[in-house]
Amino acid sequence: MNDPFENLANAIILQAVKDWREAKRKLRRKPRNENAKLMVEDCEAFFLSDWFRTLTNVDGEVLLTKLQEEFENDSKRISSPGLPPRP
Repeated sequence: MNDPFENLANAIILQAVKDWREAKRKLRRKPRNENAKLMVEDCEAFFLSDWFRTLTNVDGEVLLTKLQEEFENDSKRISSPGLPPRP
């Protein structure tokens, strides 16, 4: 059975990942969106924080790099003509 504290830590991290992705999508549409900029900054600071390292053994820098790569690849897909939309 899973540890409830581990489940909570995982939920916190997953929410930060979701928040980061959503804010980056908002910034793609409206680059001057201050709330989205702040959310990205907050999430990135969290991924690199001591608190993040307390919650998980995942390397926050690696996670952030992977998220940025994912976002860049997704952005390329969206801007490439002839590709079907992502499900």
